[in-house]
Amino acid sequence: MSATQTQPIIKAREQRFNALQRTLVLIKPDAVQRGLVGQIISRFEARGLSLVGVKLMQLDAQLAGKLYEPHFGRPFYDGLVSYMTSGPIVAMCLEGVDTITVARKMMGATKPAEAEPGTIRGDFAQRVDFNIVHGSDSPESAARELPIFFSQEEMVNHDPSYTYFL
Repeated sequence: MSATQTQPIIKAREQRFNALQRTLVLIKPDAVQRGLVGQIISRFEARGLSLVGVKLMQLDAQLAGKLYEPHFGRPFYDGLVSYMTSGPIVAMCLEGVDTITVARKMMGATKPAEAEPGTIRGDFAQRVDFNIVHGSDSPESAARELPIFFSQEEMVNHDPSYTYFL
């Protein structure tokens, strides 16, 4: 920079983003067991979503039950809890503009046979009951699900450098 040029002013975070959201994404036991964690995380990062919380964990029936509480009493509930407690999962908090919509589109249809190629489920999922990932489906779901897995202290605020001049 020359002496007559000035540094651009970086706006405050809340001024740079209008629709900033956080969402929960879980990489399910089948994906962890198949070694797909890195590929799945890299897809979200390549799309520009920020990873603000991540942990490898083993769910117990109580925690899985809390996550899937809205489905309690449905015929698939017990199998879902059993599946989600069958092996380790990776819990992620993703942040970005319209993150819930973006992440859901990237995951693809719940039924792998209906998921488009290029989506996570379209490329990796084999069966509806082994469908690789879970993602919050609305801001209300994200607000209910995120605290099940992350405290506020476990989520880190950071902005990619490419957002400083928005």
